[in-house]
Amino acid sequence: MGESTARRRESMSDQALIEGTGADWKTWLALLDERGAAELGHTAIARMLVSEFEIDGWWAQSITVGYEQERNLREPGQRPDGTFSASASKTVAAPIGSVFEQLADPELQAAWLDGIELSQRSASPPKSVRFDASDGTQVYANLTAKGDKTAVGIEVAKLESAEAAAAAKAAWKDRLGRLAERLG
Repeated sequence: MGESTARRRESMSDQALIEGTGADWKTWLALLDERGAAELGHTAIARMLVSEFEIDGWWAQSITVGYEQERNLREPGQRPDGTFSASASKTVAAPIGSVFEQLADPELQAAWLDGIELSQRSASPPKSVRFDASDGTQVYANLTAKGDKTAVGIEVAKLESAEAAAAAKAAWKDRLGRLAERLG
């Protein structure tokens, strides 16, 4: 078993895969290899799984990503377009409206963002806001009220490498820490 199979099994067991699809990882890898999936794109593999094997779209996506990672067609965190994404989250001791204001207001952002500028693309107050960042990435913030606290989830997209994703994750964990300090 390869390192990626072991890593993938940590997130989804063979038992869960069997219950959801009727087959384990070894079987899915063999079936996809027999059909030349390594030469197909992500969308074509997922469509084949849905049409030929009549499995749910969620399972098709999970199997497709797992297959691509196992066959070194995609690294963990890599999207079908070749870019990478990273995420960070933190629960802060402030109501959702206050957190949204810190995220959406450019003047307030400057106090905790540290070296990156965000240009708002869209927002659905007080639950989400999307940005283009000065470093060329896209930043998506999702907020969930948890009583008098707020869970903040950040996804950074359009990163160039796995290393850039790791750096972005660390940077956003720090930023969310500063946001929490500011609001707490």
